[in-house]
Amino acid sequence: MSEYREIIEAYKDVPGGLIEAYHALQRKYNFIPEQALLEAARVFKVSQAEAYGVATFYSYLKVGPRGTYVIRICESAPCHIAGADKVIEALENALGIKMGETTADGKFTLELTECVGQCQATPIITINSKPYENVTPETVDKILAEYR
Repeated sequence: MSEYREIIEAYKDVPGGLIEAYHALQRKYNFIPEQALLEAARVFKVSQAEAYGVATFYSYLKVGPRGTYVIRICESAPCHIAGADKVIEALENALGIKMGETTADGKFTLELTECVGQCQATPIITINSKPYENVTPETVDKILAEYR
């Protein structure tokens, strides 16, 4: 818990410090540990419900464990029209999990996201924020091989 406290305390006097602390926690752990929410509520003098609400409002932030590699696929209209559903199916089949789940070895998590701002090259996936453009079901295995 003291490690969470150190990270959170570093942002207590910063404008927008709660969100900045959550980003720092996520950079360190790849998610926001639930115990850190309690510490954030104490440090920022907000209710536990508010601390949780802020952490779960933003799609980029994730409370609770997730894989080392977070694969996010854009679900906006341009990606959908370009075949995102087929890419989702290929990812799920290749990893043996469904959207929103994490592989048993803790290596991969699949998540949906809104537009990532690269609509010129749809569909888009990101792996730990690294974008992959014009993804097709046929290119999924090659992309995943970089992380296996």
